[in-house]
Amino acid sequence: MTAPTAEDLQNEGLRLFQEGLYDEAARRFNDAQELFAGAGQEAQVAEMLNNIGVIRRKQGQWDDALAVLDEALRVFKRLEDQSRQAQVLGNMGGIYASMGKREQAMDAWREAVNLFEVLGERQKQGETLLALGLALFKAGQRQEGLGAYQAGLQLLEKPTVQQKFVRTLLSLQARVLG
Repeated sequence: MTAPTAEDLQNEGLRLFQEGLYDEAARRFNDAQELFAGAGQEAQVAEMLNNIGVIRRKQGQWDDALAVLDEALRVFKRLEDQSRQAQVLGNMGGIYASMGKREQAMDAWREAVNLFEVLGERQKQGETLLALGLALFKAGQRQEGLGAYQAGLQLLEKPTVQQKFVRTLLSLQARVLG
């Protein structure tokens, strides 16, 4: 029997994550990270760090999650991989929000929104704007929060049924108050 490849370990980690087996998934991602590092695949090493950071977030280990994600972000910046930078920043925003650090969350989300805009990744930009809009609204910046949320809804290419409903309500409101 041959040893599993880094890709095999990554896929197994994703499967375990989806099943909610976070510690096992983290071990697979860590093993995959080591193999990717041995092969000089920096982007994949950072991707495994991102995955581990998401797991640590799910486990409520926010400081560990931020440390791992910060390391992934540094690699993606060095590699000039803006898409993955934006994804990591979005993840970091979620952690900061969970920690009650709204300003840091909003800063991370704004940076992610800007990168997604540059890249033309409308769905991800929209999803991030939704999170930013809610955070702004909760922080008492109601108008700015509502504006960000509405902008996010308009950008979504695959809105949920609830998002379609809210988008319709907001467009009706605009016509009535317009």
